[in-house]
Amino acid sequence: MDPRTAIDYLPASGSPELLFLLFHGVGGQPYDMSPLMDRLAAEYPRAALVALPAPDAFDGVPGGGTGGQWFSIREIHEHNRPLRVAAAMPGFVQVVRAQQQRFGIDWPHTALVGFSQGAIMALEAVQQEPQLAGRVLGFSGRFARLPEHAPVDTTVHLLHGLKDTVVPPGPVVDAARRLVALGGDVTADVLPDIGHELHPLLVERAIDQLRSFLPKRAWREALGEAPVQNRVASSRELGRGGTPE
Repeated sequence: MDPRTAIDYLPASGSPELLFLLFHGVGGQPYDMSPLMDRLAAEYPRAALVALPAPDAFDGVPGGGTGGQWFSIREIHEHNRPLRVAAAMPGFVQVVRAQQQRFGIDWPHTALVGFSQGAIMALEAVQQEPQLAGRVLGFSGRFARLPEHAPVDTTVHLLHGLKDTVVPPGPVVDAARRLVALGGDVTADVLPDIGHELHPLLVERAIDQLRSFLPKRAWREALGEAPVQNRVASSRELGRGGTPE
């Protein structure tokens, strides 16, 4: 399969109500996100799901992948990672906006879903671009640097393996604590015995968070419109107040 080709999953009929945009890891390709796409499509049949290819060919170490990259990891370290992410961000945001326009889906009903380097881009995108997505699901990724603010009306779901040696979980936990301190909407799940992978247990945990986590915006709207009743968020409320290297 051509690593430069996007993969679309669309509703069987009618216009989509939600939009999930998926971003693969460094050296990977859209097809790598298929197991997660299958699970999301089963849970949200009225959603459009698009796995997108990274814009540049992988230039890293031999054997590290034959696909693409969102930014180069050659000689990467803590100080130059934010600069590389920032340089790649305008094109990344443009792709997100183009897909929203394609389907006529607004930002609260858009979820960004990334793995590894794709998660880095998705997480940093909502830091740098207001009203880009209602939810972000970051699998085995991290922020390029500790967040300086919490994105407004965007829910961030961090999902990681405790045995991940490629992107260790420490920075993820630190970022979750920072977002909580900043008043953001964030969940963080670090599961044992999982390495750097899009593990089925992480996928199911993400589905659980999408089903059950009601964002602050939804609570604010409910309080302003009607008496609040205790209930679990439905799949149709994915976009209310939010959602998804």
